[in-house]
Amino acid sequence: MAQLWGGRFTKETDQLVYNFNASIGFDQKFYRQDIQGSIAHVTMLAKQGILKTEERDQIIKGLKGILEDVESGKLKITAEYEDIHSFVESNLIDRIGDAGKKLHTGRSRNDQVALDMKLYVRDEIMQLDDILKTLLETVEKIMEENLHTYMPGFTHLQKAQPITLAHHMGAYFEMFRRDRGRLKDIFKRMNLCPLGAGALAGTTYPLDRAYTAELLGFDGPTLNSMDSVSDRDYLIELLSALSTIMMHLSRFSEEVIIWNTNEYQFVEIDDAYSTGSSIMPQKKNPDIAELVRGKTGRVYGALMSVLTTMKGIPLAYNKDMQEDKELTFDAIDTVKGCTALFTGMLDTMKFRSQVMENSARNGFTNATDAADYLVGKGVPFRDAHGIIGRLVLYCMERKISLDDMKLEEYKAISPVFEEDIYDAVSMKNCVERRNTIGAPGAEAMKVVIEENRRYLRKN
Repeated sequence: MAQLWGGRFTKETDQLVYNFNASIGFDQKFYRQDIQGSIAHVTMLAKQGILKTEERDQIIKGLKGILEDVESGKLKITAEYEDIHSFVESNLIDRIGDAGKKLHTGRSRNDQVALDMKLYVRDEIMQLDDILKTLLETVEKIMEENLHTYMPGFTHLQKAQPITLAHHMGAYFEMFRRDRGRLKDIFKRMNLCPLGAGALAGTTYPLDRAYTAELLGFDGPTLNSMDSVSDRDYLIELLSALSTIMMHLSRFSEEVIIWNTNEYQFVEIDDAYSTGSSIMPQKKNPDIAELVRGKTGRVYGALMSVLTTMKGIPLAYNKDMQEDKELTFDAIDTVKGCTALFTGMLDTMKFRSQVMENSARNGFTNATDAADYLVGKGVPFRDAHGIIGRLVLYCMERKISLDDMKLEEYKAISPVFEEDIYDAVSMKNCVERRNTIGAPGAEAMKVVIEENRRYLRKN
């Protein structure tokens, strides 16, 4: 075909177009899924009498041989093939001859790639779920070990009220539990088989799509052939769920970074998960936490890219959809790597419990309890609020905590104070009196921890 810019570029531009169009560089990840789908397809074709039994057996043997050779490294997937489908089919024909040419009967590359992507994503969701479960087990272990590790809880990055490390970790347990739930929802909703949809309008061959779906572990076949080949909703849902996982990891990383600062010193990150400075010998940098925080934007970018790609695509399949793969692959790999590394960092991290408790005490996190104490003595809350405000200002000027004040100092501000104020403002009592479900008191936390254990055993 003549090009507008002249004859001498014809060969080169043809090669450029081929390279631009080819997907073998990234869809080679599908080799296992492509062969798995092809085995199910020919099994169904033979059941329906479209292929002879011996042809089916020959094809399946050839496909299994290709799989074995690829995984052993004997057979290389190279750029001479346009995509993984042509790689498998070409090698099959080379090995078994004319029977291999019947592999593609009753299907299109459109429904084939839709199947491969679903099989791949299904496998990856299960792996992601396992990685998240390991993270949850690590968080649960920290919760169990720190029921009485007191620390400040924050709002606006200001010390607010005393909590425990177990309670703080429990908030992240809830986040990652919801993340697993989202992945399970996506798996369930996407688990319909597109194979047999053809290019967009099905086929005249008497396929048994329900049987193919059953062979591949799907809940059934998709019900509209046009949607079958052009649906990317499940990828958008997955990328959204992955973005939420990364958002949770990034929030957690931000706290680890703050806790690791010289100002806080709540934690000591294991040497294996931190680095030093090239010129400042005193530095111990929280590199893993910072990288997790940074890579969150990468996953958000994949979600935005696929949403943007899909927004203007008419039915049915269009080549634009090829853009979904590299973005999804990268997002999945990023989340798997970040979650696994974060889990390792968390599991080896040391928590400085005394530093945490001192921070809570010196940050006046018990001020609300002091106000409640006055209310319990009959002082109106608004007056109690003002009295405690004056107490805090008094302590700040003298660089002491509420626990350090003498009783006469308390009484100088309000005669209502008695010796029992010290029990009221102790870190232990401030936390342990809060025992409604979901609160940081040890009794409430024990109920939650037992529920977490049940959840992990069942899921």
